[in-house]
Amino acid sequence: MWRNLLLLSSFCFVSSAQADLQHYVASLDNSMWRISENSPIECRLEHDIPDYGKAIFTSTAGKDLNLNFTLDMWNKPDQITDAHLISKAPQWRPGVNAKEITKLQYHKQFNGEVPKKAAWSMLSELSKGMQPTFYYADWYNQSDKVAVGLSAANFGGQYRQFRSCLSTLLPYSFDDIAFTVLNYEEGGTQLTRFSKHQLSRVQEYLSYDSDVDLVFVDAYTDSYGGRSTNQRVSDKRADNVADILVASGIEQSRIHKTGHGERRHVASNQLTEERARNRRVVIKISKSI
Repeated sequence: MWRNLLLLSSFCFVSSAQADLQHYVASLDNSMWRISENSPIECRLEHDIPDYGKAIFTSTAGKDLNLNFTLDMWNKPDQITDAHLISKAPQWRPGVNAKEITKLQYHKQFNGEVPKKAAWSMLSELSKGMQPTFYYADWYNQSDKVAVGLSAANFGGQYRQFRSCLSTLLPYSFDDIAFTVLNYEEGGTQLTRFSKHQLSRVQEYLSYDSDVDLVFVDAYTDSYGGRSTNQRVSDKRADNVADILVASGIEQSRIHKTGHGERRHVASNQLTEERARNRRVVIKISKSI
C-alpha cells in the first residue's frame, strides 16, 4: 500500500520536467496561528498561508463535538477540481515518511472543505510537527501542480488554547433553542420545572451570541377563567420572559412580545394534560448569518 502511495505521489504531485509545482506554505519565521473566536458557542483557529489565503478550523456549540475545516482561498476554484490531502514532513525534518489523509473535491467558486474525521487528523498531524498539504492541478493550466501546506511552526501554544475552548462549548446549539416552548403550572405565572431549565438554556446562549437580531415572545393561556383575565395573564407571562431575556443582554428593541390570551389553542381544554399544553410561551429567535 505504501509503495502504491509513493507511486501516486510521484505521478500526481511532484514537479517534473513537464510540470511546475506552485508551493504555498508559511516559512518558519512567518508562520502565524491565532485563536480568532473563543467563547462557549464557537471556537476558531486560523492560520495564514502567504499569497494564498488562510486555513480555518471551527467548532461550534452542540450536542456532539464537531469540527469543520475550511481552506479559504483568495482565488476560488474556476472549475470542479480533485485534490489530495497528504501529511508530509517539513523540509527541516528529512527522512520522515508522508501519508495520505483523504481525497476531496473543490467545487467551482467555493472554498475547500474537509470532512470532520480528516479535519481531526489534520490537527493530530500538526501536533506531531507534520505539514498537512493539499495537492491539485491548477484549474487554469492542468499541467501545473499546486501544493498548499499548513505549517506546524508556532502551532502548539495556539492549539492548546483551541482545545481549552472546545472544553467550554455549550452542549446545545442555536438550532436547539431557536424555537422553544415554555409551559406553566395551572392558574399562575410559574413555569414548570422543565421549562425553567429550557429558559435558562435560552438565557445562557443569548448571553454569548451577539448575532441575534430578533426575539419573538408569544404568550398564551388555556380557556379557564374570564377572557379579560386570561389576556392579562398572558401579557404578564410575555413581560416576565422578555425581562429575563433583557437581563441576558438582548436589547429591549429587539424583543417583540405579544399576549394572545386564550386564543390559538394547540390542544383541547377538556383534559388537564391538554390545558397544560395551552398554557405556554413560545420563543422564536432569528440571527444574522
